[in-house]
Amino acid sequence: MTVEIIGAGYGRTGTMSTYTALNSLGFPCYHMFELGTEGNEDHLDFWLEVARSTPGVQHDWSQVFANYRATIDNPASCVWRELVAANPDAKVLLTLHPKGAEAWYESTIDTIYFTENKWQFKIVEFFTPFGRKMGEMSRKLVWQRAHRGTMNDRTAAIAEYQRHIEEVKATVSAEKLLIFTADQGWEPLCKFLEVDVPEGEFPNVNDREQIKKTIAGMCKGAYFILAGLAAAAGVLGYGLSRLLA
Repeated sequence: MTVEIIGAGYGRTGTMSTYTALNSLGFPCYHMFELGTEGNEDHLDFWLEVARSTPGVQHDWSQVFANYRATIDNPASCVWRELVAANPDAKVLLTLHPKGAEAWYESTIDTIYFTENKWQFKIVEFFTPFGRKMGEMSRKLVWQRAHRGTMNDRTAAIAEYQRHIEEVKATVSAEKLLIFTADQGWEPLCKFLEVDVPEGEFPNVNDREQIKKTIAGMCKGAYFILAGLAAAAGVLGYGLSRLLA
């Protein structure tokens, strides 16, 4: 498939609802949640390679987008410029948080920024191959490249959010760009994509609970690792005490 829709909006800007809507409209969509699905097991390695490369470098995007017509959310949104250059006929969808930049920042810090602000993830990152790959990819591609290292400074992060909007508007021609919030519903999105408006309400998918479950599972994994280390240290200490007795 050819990528026809490129999502340029940050994560936590209604991307899950829009992802669900695009899929229902017949545009198979690539989202962060696609990373670990069946058949996509090697995608994290691909995105790690992208994260380690120089911004602007082109990659064989078909390795991850072969079965998709649209992209949205991280990590694809981090390379929206590269994807626009590689797919000049594609339309660009810039999702924004319905409640504004302040709400976007709070949502991000409370959820997907866990790879940076949760010590439990650092334990998982240190001791597991998956954790190391995910941690490095997220840090280099999402938080450093896309957000320019601003997330620990609320004012700077919000200013970067606004700067990003202006950059997309200045880069993409108006006829190929839709600035969209999920609360606008089907009409603007379907008009932009030139498809019929479906019956039923626009998807309202709040994935915060699912992300929180993921974070809780990660924390349990970290505690399990620490418990294992403590048990190993206890056995080692006991063995040494017997040896030296």
